[in-house]
Amino acid sequence: MDMDSASTVVLQALTQATSQDTAVLKPAEEQLRQWETQPGFYSVLLNIFNNHMLDVNVRWLAVLYFKNGIDRYWRRVAPHALSEEEKVSLRAGLITNFNEPVNQIATQIAVLIAKVARLDCPRQWPELIPILLESVKGQDGLQQHRALLTFYHVTKTLASKRLAQDRRLFQDLASGIYSFACSLWSHHTDCFLQQIYARDEAAALSSLERTLLSLKVLRKLTVHGFQEPQQNMEVMLLDFLEYHPCAFIPLIQRSLEFAVSYVFTPAGEGVTFERFIVQCMNLIKMIVKNDAYKPAKNIDDSKPESLEAHKIKTAFFTHPTLTEIGRRLVSHYFLLTEEELAMWEEDPESFGNSTSSDTWPCTEVLFLDIFHNYSQTLTPVLLDMVQNLQVYNAVGLAAYELFDNVDFDQWFKNQLLGELQVSHHRYKLIRRRVIWLIGQWISVKFKSDLRPLLYEVILSLMQDPDLVVRLLQTLDFFLYSRPPVDDFEFRTEQFLPYLESIFGLLFQLLQQVTECDTKMQVLHVISCVIERVNIQIRPYVGCLVQYLPLLWKQSEEHNMLRCAILTTLIHLVQGLGAESKNLYPFLLPVIQLSTDVSQPPHVYLLEDGLELWLVTLENSPAVTPELLRIFQNMSALLELSSENLRTCFQIINAYVYLSATEFLQNYAESLCRSFCDLLKDITNEGQVQVLKVVEIVLKVSPILGAHMFQPLLPAVFRGIMDGERYPVVMSTYLGIMGRVLLQNSSFFSSLLTQMALECGQEMDQLLGSVIEMWVDRMDNITQPERRKLSALALLSLLPSDNSVIQDKFCGIINICVEALHDVMTEDPETGTFKDCMLMSHFEEPKLSDDEEPPTEQDKRKKLLALEDPVHSVSLQQFVYEKLKAQQALMGDQGFGVLMETVDTELVRQLQEFLQGL
Repeated sequence: MDMDSASTVVLQALTQATSQDTAVLKPAEEQLRQWETQPGFYSVLLNIFNNHMLDVNVRWLAVLYFKNGIDRYWRRVAPHALSEEEKVSLRAGLITNFNEPVNQIATQIAVLIAKVARLDCPRQWPELIPILLESVKGQDGLQQHRALLTFYHVTKTLASKRLAQDRRLFQDLASGIYSFACSLWSHHTDCFLQQIYARDEAAALSSLERTLLSLKVLRKLTVHGFQEPQQNMEVMLLDFLEYHPCAFIPLIQRSLEFAVSYVFTPAGEGVTFERFIVQCMNLIKMIVKNDAYKPAKNIDDSKPESLEAHKIKTAFFTHPTLTEIGRRLVSHYFLLTEEELAMWEEDPESFGNSTSSDTWPCTEVLFLDIFHNYSQTLTPVLLDMVQNLQVYNAVGLAAYELFDNVDFDQWFKNQLLGELQVSHHRYKLIRRRVIWLIGQWISVKFKSDLRPLLYEVILSLMQDPDLVVRLLQTLDFFLYSRPPVDDFEFRTEQFLPYLESIFGLLFQLLQQVTECDTKMQVLHVISCVIERVNIQIRPYVGCLVQYLPLLWKQSEEHNMLRCAILTTLIHLVQGLGAESKNLYPFLLPVIQLSTDVSQPPHVYLLEDGLELWLVTLENSPAVTPELLRIFQNMSALLELSSENLRTCFQIINAYVYLSATEFLQNYAESLCRSFCDLLKDITNEGQVQVLKVVEIVLKVSPILGAHMFQPLLPAVFRGIMDGERYPVVMSTYLGIMGRVLLQNSSFFSSLLTQMALECGQEMDQLLGSVIEMWVDRMDNITQPERRKLSALALLSLLPSDNSVIQDKFCGIINICVEALHDVMTEDPETGTFKDCMLMSHFEEPKLSDDEEPPTEQDKRKKLLALEDPVHSVSLQQFVYEKLKAQQALMGDQGFGVLMETVDTELVRQLQEFLQGL
């Protein structure tokens, strides 16, 4: 991209992309998206957002495009990665000056510099930190602030890296600049105090901002930059409670006294505020639950520091103190305020999705931690409050701790059920809390016999907008509960009479609710219902199937909602089975978008999109051109080498099972290239995954598979000859070579010729070495199928007058006898043996109510197994026939001499297996 001409057109496109007119906006966005992978595009963006004369909105957009480009294209292995030359230029341009006048843009620039630093500092960008430190010392106020802002974001980002090598690098950085950071914070603090004294409000505010940034830098350096901070008094800070608890022990007593005094006694009334309360509660919680402050089960094994901390805690948390904390949490902090009640009245759905205040979740977590650690003291207190105050929230949170103390079934029948049936408007708060309470106990202690009664109540309440969110959460608990006692678990047969009504109401809710979070919750419950009832959902999904395309279109700007739609589609496809082919006009474009790494939404949708792709293939009755076309996305996915690689391999296998010939004819060449690239730089486990795909291809289509993956097979051959040390890899190598030898002997001969030329050996000599290694490493093969395959493959070399094969005859028989032990079972009545791996015909399995029906892929695998020699050829019969053929070739005397090379015990075992033939 030529810089002079490019700047004008990019600036024009950015200007149009800030328009409110969609007719102007959309084409500009599409043009910018196309330019994202063009060389020089980010250099143009850098020049644009550094030009302070341009419109602020345009510069802001340029920064955002640059920042997004770092995420997608900065890494060396990314598709369409930026060149190293352009990255050098961009890094230099980003730190040329720190004089951005607009605060919001300055923050975004600081963030994007930090993103680059995470990937390149210090190796490719050693000058970054020295330049930042020098700029922070400058006298210009704006430059000093912007450099300090960038310094903070860079420090924060580098501190977040967790690999051991990165942590050592950050510790080196911290030790080198810590004193400077301390002096910087001290200087700005002094300036702030002087300016406050002089009543210079504007200057004081500016110094306070710098003081805060300096302190944030210090915090990151302090907490993450030192392995043994307690040995350095300069770095003692409060965050050590989380990261360096032993250093915090001297502060436990004072911290608890301070926090408990202000939050749980009258001392805090009128002077505390929400964020202060949250921080105090967090401080108490972290002290209570910190494992470093708890003695070992065997006291003698405890560290002295743990015993000291435990002693301080025990002395502080006396019975009166714990009682007061428990009562105040339940009776004061759990209550809804007047403001929160008004919010509920105004918008029940939005209120149900919010946590109402910052204090609420913090209060619940603190209650759980304290109750868990001091349950003996607090259980009587809470039970007393249940009798007098009906404190449902506390009883719900402590459900597991109160398992033996509360008869929840009786409480439900005698009181809670009645409260759910009170329809008065003012009773809605109680109904909401009771529904939530039941949801908490459903996975702990709620007899399944009571569930039908509860389903009926839920049906009657599902049209109440005040309760919708809590009902969804409770249904979620019902469907997913895995209680510790079988008598309490979910039973599908109890749910089926209510399925049509509940599913219909859920669909109505999905259409009616407006909050994105609520739609996600509805979709999640719908997914749970489909998962639980499986194919029995089919009569009721018609309306949902028609509505989902509209919802997908409406959610274009809401990627998390789209993730929920993908999850629902996964369960829907599984429930519909082969009938899911009717969804393809909607389903396949969704998969295409979600798994296309060149599309921005893939960042959110990829994992679920891949899962949907896989289940679609598994349930597909036949391949379609559109289904084949989606595989064009796979090459880029394999290049990413991400945590989704295993799913990618499963998808490839699914295509092979679905239609090996069509699939391989279209994609084998590109797939082979991708596999060759992957095998150059991948772990042993990853290597096994790649090789398993090749093995499956050879199993399904031995002739075409060997031809298509020809470039890979010499590496497999070399791996066997070199005696691959990693057993699982060696086992897979032998599985692949077994398939080739047994099912495509002509290709094996040509491969042997090729490898003999490469190694400078005679073919027979090389074959002998392969057989010898095979026999030697047979113990690496643990799967019975592969062990039988090895025996069949080596037996396929017989009959032979080749002296090398006859020389290795003993080893071949040894493998055969081992495999016979693996696969032969004895009929106790007749005393004869039969091959347990043989499959003679395909039968639809008889399923119990709890079993899932086989997918189309399961059926395909069984049909293929009928043609697989491992499952269609009797090893016993094959051994017998091959030995008879070898005897016929050599004559009785020659064969007798050959058999004498085999250990007599092996011969005896072999004869035992072959008796009766």
